[in-house]
Amino acid sequence: MTYQSPIQLGVLGCGRIVTRRMLPSSEHCDAVTIAAIASERENVAQTTAKQFSIPNAYSSYEEILQSSEIDAVYVPCTGDQHHRWVIAAAKAGKHVLCEKPLAPSVQEAEEMVAACGENNVLLQEAFMWRHHPRAETAKQLLQQGEIGNLRLITVNFSFNIDRSDWRLRPERGGGAMWDLGCYGVNASRFFTDAEPSTISAAAHWWETGVDMTMRIGLSFPNDVLANIDCSFEAPFRCRLELVGDDGRIVIDPAFQPGDSPTLQLWRSADRDAPMETITSNSIDQYTCQLNAFAAGVKAGHLISPAENGLQNMKAMENILNAAKASR
Repeated sequence: MTYQSPIQLGVLGCGRIVTRRMLPSSEHCDAVTIAAIASERENVAQTTAKQFSIPNAYSSYEEILQSSEIDAVYVPCTGDQHHRWVIAAAKAGKHVLCEKPLAPSVQEAEEMVAACGENNVLLQEAFMWRHHPRAETAKQLLQQGEIGNLRLITVNFSFNIDRSDWRLRPERGGGAMWDLGCYGVNASRFFTDAEPSTISAAAHWWETGVDMTMRIGLSFPNDVLANIDCSFEAPFRCRLELVGDDGRIVIDPAFQPGDSPTLQLWRSADRDAPMETITSNSIDQYTCQLNAFAAGVKAGHLISPAENGLQNMKAMENILNAAKASR
């Protein structure tokens, strides 16, 4: 199918990430038009549609999937609902941009990927940070040998959440690793261009059964080690460091570039090596993600560095199993 610009996108939900991130960012994206939004909560879609000038508002997700005017959908609902709606969208012939993590299990993720493949639609996992120019700059510096051979990746991501938050409920796909650790796993795979060969993990578990804090160790076949920690009971931290044998790169905050995105670069292993600050384009990362998704829809395949999510899911399920085994 040949798609005209812009891609007509329907949004299945009106949660925080939709109203605080995706909809404001879409206003700066010429490649995508938010053509419809739905919510299963009474009058929420109608109110949101009015606020963001969205032409169509529905009280069920099915109505969006049945619309012949919609090319693709964004699935922002909780992880336990991804499987249902991604497969429904695929069967309706809609391309899918699905929030992370892709699913609560590898089995569900495999079924989602298979359904999208069988129906010739794209499935892209919404790791927005990969599409920002700062991530591209960091990877280019790495590939150009500016810090020598990559040897160590460290990622810290935490914030303290309300103990009534749905992310502490296992039946909703909760847990610090699913919500925050997925970024560190994704970043490690992104910067190594490889999958982990060995995994270790340990966690502090909440009374509901989900991990509240987790420590993850990954070894990659290209002699890179990754140390990742994530937590729902620690102060806000969002930091990534790439350590080579001849320098290092620090990105802080790592996955939230803000209005003045920068990274710090040391081109030498010397203790007193000078630090360089490199500034990236201030474009919104959700706008970048929408542009990349639209380009993929038109091309008929994911465009690098887009993530289909299955490999990340396999790594995370192995991590969770390792943490449970060490409990």
